[in-house]
Amino acid sequence: MAGVNEIRAMGRVVMDNVEKVIVGKRQVVQLLLAALLAEGHVLIEDVPGVGKTMMARAMAASLGCSFRRIQFTPDLLPQDVTGVSVFNQKTGEFQYRPGPVMANILLADEVNRATPRTQSSLLEAMEEKQVTVDGVTYRLNRPFLVVATQNPVEYEGTFPLPEAQLDRFTLRIRIGYPEAPDEANMLARIAHGHPIEKVEPVLDASQVAGLQEATREVYVEDSVRDYIVRIVASTRTHPDVTLGASPRGSIALLKSAQALAALEGRDFVIPDDIKTLAPYALTHRLVLRPESRLRGATPEKVVEDIIRSVPVPVEGPL
Repeated sequence: MAGVNEIRAMGRVVMDNVEKVIVGKRQVVQLLLAALLAEGHVLIEDVPGVGKTMMARAMAASLGCSFRRIQFTPDLLPQDVTGVSVFNQKTGEFQYRPGPVMANILLADEVNRATPRTQSSLLEAMEEKQVTVDGVTYRLNRPFLVVATQNPVEYEGTFPLPEAQLDRFTLRIRIGYPEAPDEANMLARIAHGHPIEKVEPVLDASQVAGLQEATREVYVEDSVRDYIVRIVASTRTHPDVTLGASPRGSIALLKSAQALAALEGRDFVIPDDIKTLAPYALTHRLVLRPESRLRGATPEKVVEDIIRSVPVPVEGPL
């Protein structure tokens, strides 16, 4: 089994490879890789044109993993995601024709443009790593990562993701506009062809699965685990919040912290890992009171307030 030094080394190689395509967004790439190692899923919420799709493609290409993209639209059906059973006249039996969900990395592009029925077709896959079609259950490939995107400024013709589905995403991240030097670098690289066409895999799917198993062995001290619990519990009692983070939020914070620690070359989680990841792991799980929103409260401000108020554990790792 791989150790944390190997995870750190391989993580750097992957991030360097993705940065051939996505310039100046190393922290975002690291968060995406952390979600993958934590066996979770990512919601990328940002304006069009900042590289959401390209980041998922570059990550899949770097990892040597199968990649499928689904353009979510109002007429998309659940079977267009999960696959369908087709009757074979020669054998007299139904045969399963896999849908795009059978890829290692699935890009659900503009996920909020599909109907709730189609959106919900991802729930079983994301939570249980399987799909059920006509009463038959099929296991998904390993690794399996859903990268969903949505545009936060365009709501016409969309179906907002319900809390139950938002809760399935380990992290919600934003890419943001590039800095001027990075954008100039990007233009220079793309002048003679898109760099995504030249990205070569630096790992394969079996190696990624091994890194995921090794990530589970990263040590989490009781005091750090208690720190996670206190932070998540505070989201449920905060005066601006009507619905706080669920226990799934605690698990997401724990697993992604293990992954981040491993990517930093540590075999133990520290409180700073929790502080770093809390805004990405918790904000999309909070429902604020309408009157608080009118006063300018946001999930980001709530989490920031909680991080400031919850005492940090002082004990170090054993």
